[in-house]
Order: sequence, then structure tokens, then C-alpha cells
Amino acid sequence: MGDIVKNTLTASLSLCLKSDRIHRFFSLLQHGVMVRTRVGCSIRMLLCNEFGLSPEYVEDRIKTVFLDGKPVDDVDSAIIKDRSTLALSAAMPGLVGATLRRGGELASLRSEITYREEKRDLSRRDGIVILKLFNLLLNELGPTFLKEGVLVRGEDLKSLLMSLPEEFWTGCKGAKVDGQEVDPGYLLGMKWLGRYELVMLRVDSH
Repeated sequence: MGDIVKNTLTASLSLCLKSDRIHRFFSLLQHGVMVRTRVGCSIRMLLCNEFGLSPEYVEDRIKTVFLDGKPVDDVDSAIIKDRSTLALSAAMPGLVGATLRRGGELASLRSEITYREEKRDLSRRDGIVILKLFNLLLNELGPTFLKEGVLVRGEDLKSLLMSLPEEFWTGCKGAKVDGQEVDPGYLLGMKWLGRYELVMLRVDSH
């Protein structure tokens, strides 16, 4: 994914919305967005030092962590690499939730699929993390990541924008494409997306 970002023309889209509209973009966060960040560090360091989350929030709120499709118990030893996929969730209900919960009493039931770090020398450097958020974390963290900016595939953004009802745009206070003010109707035309595989999306709410 990092190579894709380097070698692909990227557009930018900035939206200013009423606060009750921002949840419309949460599906992108569930599907996976790309975040430019420093890699070569532990998950805990990424969450606290790079993403600015408090240690208390990481410990008390983020109960299920997947790295590259495998559940993680130890966020201090699991290392984020360039193009890693990191999925975060608050506590999930039921037996499945209890089994997947990091460090939980039932974690041993999934020992064969649990993430284990291969020891290697990793240097800190700029890279890309593919981030996915689920359940309560969407409302709690989603707006912050959208405000800071995430990279999304043009086709995914196109599908989302085309699916929005007409009344959504009444809550759009402003839109910019590549720094230029545009009318929402221009966004719906989608002609501007044809040249780009990736879009840097920023969504702010008031």
C-alpha cells in the first residue's frame, strides 16, 4: 500500500459538515483507510505517540486488536510495519467477544491464530498503516481521524458519495477539491475522481 501511495496521483477533498452528518463516512473507517504515520514501533507506541491516544484510553477502551488479520494480546511487543493492517474495537459481546479480547481469560482458546511477533531489527520511518475501526470506537475516534485526514480509494469514496441522500448535502457547509472551493453538485458529478486512485479525505464538523 505504501508503494501505491508513492506512485499514484492523489486528489484531496475537504468537507465541512453539520455534526449529525459525519457518521455517513464511518463505513470507510470500517472498510479500512490509509493513515500516513511513523512505523517500526509497537502498537501501543503508535496509538499513544503517533495517534495521540491516552494510555488509559488504550488500556480501558480498546479491548480487541487485530494486526494483519490476527488477534493481538500484547500491544507492546506487536510491531507496526509499513502497510500493516490494524483493526481496533471496543469490547464485543458474547463468547466470541470474550475469546478475541486481548489478554482475556479465554484468549488461550485462539492460541493457534494469535499474533506472534517475529524478532527483527526494525527502524522507525515514515509509512502507511491501514486502519479499521469498529463499534463504539467509530463514534469516539472516527471524527478525529476524519478531521486529521485519511487516504481512501477513489472508487470507495465515489460509491459512498453516490449513495448519500439529497438531504445530506443540505448539511454541507463547504467543500474543497485540491484546495479550491467547489459546489456539492461538482462532487456528485464525479468527473474530478476519474484521474485519481486515491483521495486524501478530510471531514470536519461543527
